[in-house]
Amino acid sequence: MATDTTTIRSVEWKDDHILLLDQQKLPHVTEFIKLRTIEDVWESIHSLKVRGAPAIGITAAFGLALWAQSFKEKENFLGFYYELEEKKSYLEGSRPTAVNLAWALARLFNRFSQAATVVEGQALLLEEALTIAKEDEEVCRSIGEHGAELFQSGDSVLTHCNAGGIATARYGTALAPFYILKEKGVDLKVFATETRPVLQGARLTVWELMQAGIDVTLITDNMAAHTIAEKKIAAIIVGADRIAANGDTANKIGTRGLAILAKAFNIPFYVASPLSTIDLAIETGKEIPIEERNTEEVSHLNGIEVAAKGVKVFNPAFDVTPNEYITAIITEKGIIRGNYKKQLTLLK
Repeated sequence: MATDTTTIRSVEWKDDHILLLDQQKLPHVTEFIKLRTIEDVWESIHSLKVRGAPAIGITAAFGLALWAQSFKEKENFLGFYYELEEKKSYLEGSRPTAVNLAWALARLFNRFSQAATVVEGQALLLEEALTIAKEDEEVCRSIGEHGAELFQSGDSVLTHCNAGGIATARYGTALAPFYILKEKGVDLKVFATETRPVLQGARLTVWELMQAGIDVTLITDNMAAHTIAEKKIAAIIVGADRIAANGDTANKIGTRGLAILAKAFNIPFYVASPLSTIDLAIETGKEIPIEERNTEEVSHLNGIEVAAKGVKVFNPAFDVTPNEYITAIITEKGIIRGNYKKQLTLLK
């Protein structure tokens, strides 16, 4: 009998530590680790033990609150303030592309501004972090409800990377419509790309959907065009790590290629994203910082070198899809199309 993985919490607050699902070890080992220091949190975000923009934001928020709880000098409010500011910047440096990280930390810092004492600040920071987690679950459910309207029973849908329940507080973004439709007895056929080089599709999306009893088929990234043609793919849906004011969207590397394929095959290309991922301070996708990661993610597989020794490697973790390739952006407040600059501003 399938297990409903939307009940799995990838990140939880546990009084004196953070309980985190180690996504590096999936699908073969389901292990929850305890993060007890802010350094643990930074390392977990940077090393992809936690991934998915909303989950990263929640983990960072819990991390700042965790550090705050450990501050012992209850009478040193000014020292607490300055060190909190330093720790916020420290966590922001763990991964530069996902805007939810900086957004969540800014929310905590803004909430802290209401405090007059260390104890009050500690309480407000934790309260805000827990609120962010609760809101994300509600937001993802709403994204799923809106996105479900775009699909019909029996549709074959292609997705990339992992924008599921384990990448958020619950339900996910791009995978949320699949869960909502499953609850309603509507079955889709999902095709998931493996998502090189870290294989989030093969390791995470496939595992998550199989656990939920959703029909999923794994393909390699370079099978996408053939699969769209042969399996009559009705639409492509992906998540987002940052959306610029004009609708240009940064997502896992390989997303832009899928958007171009969708246009060539005349099928819809959907982006599912919470409003927190929209960054109106950035006009276009050209301004989005693109993280480049360790070369061994490409040259090695499971620690074994598979490329020619000494070869130069280019390993961007994300690419930017121009807005003209995006059919619609699905948010918790509804589905937007057309003039993204105007629509996103109105929603935010």
